[in-house]
Amino acid sequence: MNKEGEIDIREMTERDLDEVMQIERVSFPTPWSRRLFERELSLPYAKSFIAREMSLDQVVGYLCFWLLIPEAHILNLAVRPERRWQGIGNRLLRYGVDYCLAKGVREITLEVRRSNYKAISLYRNLQFQPRGIRRRYYSDSGEDAIIMGLRLAEADLLTAI
Repeated sequence: MNKEGEIDIREMTERDLDEVMQIERVSFPTPWSRRLFERELSLPYAKSFIAREMSLDQVVGYLCFWLLIPEAHILNLAVRPERRWQGIGNRLLRYGVDYCLAKGVREITLEVRRSNYKAISLYRNLQFQPRGIRRRYYSDSGEDAIIMGLRLAEADLLTAI
């Protein structure tokens, strides 16, 4: 478990899903269903973590990814709107990178909406680099996705984790 200040990061459980769903619905134009989160929790290669604000006993963010060693693929990252820009997304992502590194992952990839400048900035701050474009990737809008990746052996941030 990672405790830093009043935020605790731990594995997501089904008990967390009501709060996770609240964040999911306000964070994405096409939110995941509860059933999809339940499925992710049951898959042996899927990992999900939550950030919980201890003083309020409230989920404030989450990260979901697939661990397919030697690679990992980030599927979903969101933070409660009123808690954004407070470092929670950064801490979740660093926790996930550290977890992947400990499991022997060499590269982490993800897709992000081309228009999601805030998320792109977060990923770039952690040294994820653009790798390509998936044309019309998002079915709700037809928007392109930027494929981003992080090669763990090349990342300077590993010394900071």
